[in-house]
Amino acid sequence: MRVMVMIKATKNSENGVLPDEKLLAAMGKYNEELVQAGIMLAGDGLHPSRKGKRVRFAGGRRTVIDGPFAETKELVAGFWIWQVKSLEEAVEWVRRCPDPMPGEESEIEIRPVFESEEFGAEFTPELRAQEERLRAEVARQARS
Repeated sequence: MRVMVMIKATKNSENGVLPDEKLLAAMGKYNEELVQAGIMLAGDGLHPSRKGKRVRFAGGRRTVIDGPFAETKELVAGFWIWQVKSLEEAVEWVRRCPDPMPGEESEIEIRPVFESEEFGAEFTPELRAQEERLRAEVARQARS
């Protein structure tokens, strides 16, 4: 199963406080362990929400909202995409993670990624073929 592992933002991350060399080294070592174990598919840190935008959809309208966004605890400061055998395996890997926000209370959220078979009959053979083509193209572009 694939999971998205989200490092929640804190006041420091939203204020643009960057990790020190010690944390960068610890995270680098942790990421190496994830890669060597065949777990990590992708991962990156995100800029504070003041550099972001949201697009709200309502009644056919699209409204662009500039950051920053108010609820820090609901924001994501970084993420990984992992391939694991179970949610429990993902939890065990997160337990080994260096503290992503030293000096502040922080949280990491783990959420399963939908797999195509979970969408049932609505995900027609044509839509499945389209998804496979798109995944192949993304993989080709990543190799380029």
